[in-house]
Amino acid sequence: SLAPLADNCLTIAGRVIGPCETRTSPAGIAISRFLLEHHSSQMEADGAREVYCRISVLACGEPIAATARKLSPETPVRVSGFIARANNREGAYRLVLHAARIDLCDLE
Repeated sequence: SLAPLADNCLTIAGRVIGPCETRTSPAGIAISRFLLEHHSSQMEADGAREVYCRISVLACGEPIAATARKLSPETPVRVSGFIARANNREGAYRLVLHAARIDLCDLE
């Protein structure tokens, strides 16, 4: 049975780190993957907090996989989608962002 629907939406801006890797699934679906690095200052408990993280981004199916393939290292992007465990064989705490939208942006 399917899990009940629940909110699972993430939008994060950052820079592409390293080259985009692309493969084709056994079902013939294009899958592109890249690493996104985020750095910002966020307000928490009445103070500024420096935030730094890296998250893998998966872009499955065309045309979004083609969009990801065109990204060069250091390209500033904003990615929206949902998060899921990286792989059933891997640790339960490693997350990946499944992209529904990838936009070029200005991070300055």
